[in-house]
Amino acid sequence: VQLQASGGGLVKAGGSLRLSCAASGHTFSYYSIGWFRRAPGKDREFVARISWDNMHTYYADSVKGRVTVSRDNAKKTAYLQMNSLKAEDTAVYYCAADSGPYSDDYSRAIKYQYWGQGTLVTVSS
Repeated sequence: VQLQASGGGLVKAGGSLRLSCAASGHTFSYYSIGWFRRAPGKDREFVARISWDNMHTYYADSVKGRVTVSRDNAKKTAYLQMNSLKAEDTAVYYCAADSGPYSDDYSRAIKYQYWGQGTLVTVSS
């Protein structure tokens, strides 16, 4: 599966953005989708995950309550709705696909086999 993230941009603190992750190739609905981000000078970190069947979502504590992950399998697209953005949310955001079953290491990048290019989110304070 090929993934392409989009929707990043410059937004003021407190604002909102919705990122999209469009898929092509193999059947999108086979994959759970994760979102990760890499802030300047920091390691890549897990943001959120949604199961292949839309039944389960998982969030990093740093974004819980402000971020919602969703997907539309008919459109082969996953979304990351981000509200109440903070300067510390500034990062390149990546979506990734996992063909395996749920496991407790869902927040680790190694669990995901396919990655899209990132989209830059800049939050001005």
